[in-house]
Amino acid sequence: MNTETVIRTFVEYYEERGHHRVTGSTLLPPPGDPVLFTTSGMHPLTPHLEGRPHEHGRRLVNVQRCLRTTDLEEVGDPTHLTVFEMLGTWSLGDYEGPQSLDWGHALLTEGFGIDPGLLHATVFGGDDQVGPDTDSLRVWEERGVPVEHTVDDNWWSNGPTGPCGPDSEIFLWTGDTPPESTPTRDERWVEVWNHVMMRHRRLPDGSLVPLPQRNVDTGLGVERLAALLQGERSVFDCDVFTPWRRTVPDLWHLDEPTSRLVCDHLRSAMVVVGDGVRPGTTGRGYVLRRLIRRALTALWRDDPSRGLGDLPGELTRHTLDHFRQSADPDEVRRVLLDEERRFAGLLRRGRQVLARPRFRGTLDEEDLHYLHDTHGLPPELVRSLREEDPSRVS
Repeated sequence: MNTETVIRTFVEYYEERGHHRVTGSTLLPPPGDPVLFTTSGMHPLTPHLEGRPHEHGRRLVNVQRCLRTTDLEEVGDPTHLTVFEMLGTWSLGDYEGPQSLDWGHALLTEGFGIDPGLLHATVFGGDDQVGPDTDSLRVWEERGVPVEHTVDDNWWSNGPTGPCGPDSEIFLWTGDTPPESTPTRDERWVEVWNHVMMRHRRLPDGSLVPLPQRNVDTGLGVERLAALLQGERSVFDCDVFTPWRRTVPDLWHLDEPTSRLVCDHLRSAMVVVGDGVRPGTTGRGYVLRRLIRRALTALWRDDPSRGLGDLPGELTRHTLDHFRQSADPDEVRRVLLDEERRFAGLLRRGRQVLARPRFRGTLDEEDLHYLHDTHGLPPELVRSLREEDPSRVS
């Protein structure tokens, strides 16, 4: 089942159950949202989760592209990507958690053909403010799905304040042996779907008050689900990355972790540029700059002659088309190459500055501030350059 079939099967399943498909937003969240990028499908729907009526009713389904910087250090493992697509469903004060879990279990086992014996669920076990999620527990017990109780792992929030609630996560066994242990104790259990019973709002003092309506918000990553359904252990092996796997190894000989990081960061940078962001020193521009420079640092570690100009234009076009973006591929390519030239110049200047006697010893905070303010060398770049030549550290 290729990725497009996964998406179509999911959307049509929920449309048959009265959900209206809404168009996903760009990576840029709506005005007033404090986050830099859209990190989940619920971001554009926050006002409606808080009670504002939605023009398309109380049951919604969509496909949303997302970016998460919180997972940046985990990129390269089998399950994390910086930019990805998320399938989502919402009940805006309509049905509640048990109905959502019932439909979800049926879609996974009947619609996608997953062996029910390979599933495991987790539910909220309760704390000093909210009791245990017995409704979700009952659904899983009726369907013979083993359940693990947790507290922090099964409470979803969008930050220290705002909408939140208990959730129930569904995991799929990926090991070579029959299923064993539990999701929190064995990483071979991979999370595929999260169902949030969004009923509360957390106030600045930490207390909880009821939302005007009892919602359900679910989300699952497209690439992760597609990889599992295709029998792959890694999201980088699903069909979405086929053009990258065909191209990158012939251009650059990289080990597997480095290849994954480079493919993820460059693919993500293309999507960010496609949504109108340009490299900068703060905010979204800095995130984009960091993605490009992390990829270049990995590429140049063993061979400084490598460059983004080596990438064929087909990769940019494929990426933009997959994420349904209308940006000009040539313009996206130009932005990446301009940032590459800027970074190469900064590296040359940084090496010259750090070669001065003043900076050959241990650097304190005052030195790092001076290098940044006077020469435009961020502390992380300074540390990276000094790692090239440890003799500079006394």
